[in-house]
Amino acid sequence: MKAYIGVDLGGTNVRVAKVDENGTILQMVKEATEIEQGVEHVVAKIISMIERIDRYADCEGIGMGVPGPVDTVQGKMVLATNLPGFEGYPIAQKIGDHFHLPTFVDNDVNVAGMGEAILGAGKDEEIVYYVTISTGIGGALVVDKKVVAGKNGHAGEIANIIIDRNREKVNYLNIGAVENEASGTALTRKGRRLFGEDMIAHAGDVFALARQGNSEALALCDELAYDIAVMFSIIAHVVDPAVFVIGGGVMKGKDVFFEKMERDFRSMIHKGMQTVKFKEAQLEEPGIIGAAMLPKAYLK
Repeated sequence: MKAYIGVDLGGTNVRVAKVDENGTILQMVKEATEIEQGVEHVVAKIISMIERIDRYADCEGIGMGVPGPVDTVQGKMVLATNLPGFEGYPIAQKIGDHFHLPTFVDNDVNVAGMGEAILGAGKDEEIVYYVTISTGIGGALVVDKKVVAGKNGHAGEIANIIIDRNREKVNYLNIGAVENEASGTALTRKGRRLFGEDMIAHAGDVFALARQGNSEALALCDELAYDIAVMFSIIAHVVDPAVFVIGGGVMKGKDVFFEKMERDFRSMIHKGMQTVKFKEAQLEEPGIIGAAMLPKAYLK
């Protein structure tokens, strides 16, 4: 059975895994990224970690998932906020040349979406839109098991979509950006404003109050549902996917908002689009499995 190397490079940790073509993780190693020691140190660390994988040279290729937009043609990060020094660095070429293996790199949400499209909740569908709703909100469009990255690597990036201009200015994102209104961070901010920081440590505390029947918490969850529905309706009218696959920590509160969200969403789209499905993400490690699937998708 064919196997691939997946690399999950983050600002805090880097993980390397050997994954077979069915998505089974055969071996994994993890270390601190140590970006403060420089780009070459991190690259040397990744190379060393790959060399610790049993029979790494027999793998078909290497796939890497990294934060931020990526120039997938050149194999470079377009932005590297959490990994200073990596912006414009030819990481795919450096790793590929060392191992003499085809090496691909893409955004971490994109590779997670591709993992779900190839092996997870979207595996039977042609057009999959993957959305993760957690601290932030990210998305990836996967068509025929391949990510559509766009000219500048920003395709699928949905955090800055405006769902309501009549909201407050929060940060550098647009006023009314969905990430500032419907992410876990947004729900925590709104919950603390109502209930105080002592009661709300994270979004899960708002969901817990809603389950207890607290009217203000229920209203926040209803607003969350509506805002997410607006986001999905915007995406749907542009992409018309067969399925939305949804992951991220906010889905732990799906029992108090998701049914209303889907009902609101379906009221916003055309009659002919009602066949679109919603599925929860299935893979336990979509990021590193999806990264490993990059060579499988592109080596045809």
